[in-house]
Amino acid sequence: MGRGRAKAKQTKVARDLKYRSIDTDLTALERELRGGPDEAPEEVEDDPYADLVERYADLADG
Repeated sequence: MGRGRAKAKQTKVARDLKYRSIDTDLTALERELRGGPDEAPEEVEDDPYADLVERYADLADG
């Protein structure tokens, strides 16, 4: 019980998305997808695992 109400809600949402005219800011979307300059990854100055990488490097070669 209750499946009809959930299906009706899904149908309503799908119909609303299909027929609603939405003004999309394509430049903002492009900026978000490209990753603007304000989203530059942080550089790690001191790697806490650098000593372990050096210690176990010969084991990684096999």
